[in-house]
Amino acid sequence: MAYIREIFSSIQGEGPLVGYKQLFIRFCRCNLSCAYCDTDFDIDKSKNYSVSELLNIVEKYSDCHSISLTGGEPLLEYEFIKEFAKQSPLPLYLETNGTLVDELNQIINCVDYVASDIKLPSCTCKDTNWQIHDEFIKIASRKNAFAKAVFNECINDDEIEKMTSICSKHNVQLILQPMMIANKPSVSSDFMLATLNKCLKLYNNVRLIPQVHKFINVY
Repeated sequence: MAYIREIFSSIQGEGPLVGYKQLFIRFCRCNLSCAYCDTDFDIDKSKNYSVSELLNIVEKYSDCHSISLTGGEPLLEYEFIKEFAKQSPLPLYLETNGTLVDELNQIINCVDYVASDIKLPSCTCKDTNWQIHDEFIKIASRKNAFAKAVFNECINDDEIEKMTSICSKHNVQLILQPMMIANKPSVSSDFMLATLNKCLKLYNNVRLIPQVHKFINVY
């Protein structure tokens, strides 16, 4: 059993699969509390699902490209996901904060895509364990994986050097995602491009992709 806040179909609005229709399964719990988090995953508003109950729902969404396991932090429910993956009719797309290394190692062979955050101190208002992100992305790179970094006007050169170094080391794409305020980026277009150019000087597999679903008001 696992507490799930909501299940809905929509387009993927982030990263290289932007625009694909997905079935989103939002788990409740999270091991972090990032300053920019805009997700309501209150466990009191959730429902406790069995694997069989969830599979019955998933069968109705055969037109989706894949299933996004999101949160919260879905890896806190890695045992549930492992069981669900055995019978899932669609590819699994794991959206994770990139901090639970042991849990990822338990299910890496069960998922098809890994969207791993790199948490920047300048944006999360928390210290970042760069070694943990390094270890996590090393495991994630065994599948179709990319790293995502949410940034604001406080991003600094040290953060840029460290995150591009990790992505280069493990040959994964880095997605720069400007922090949003409502449906608008928190930084100017010039700042976005300047940040992208700084990254590209260190690693050439970097893309700038805002949260597209907010621009077109699709959730």
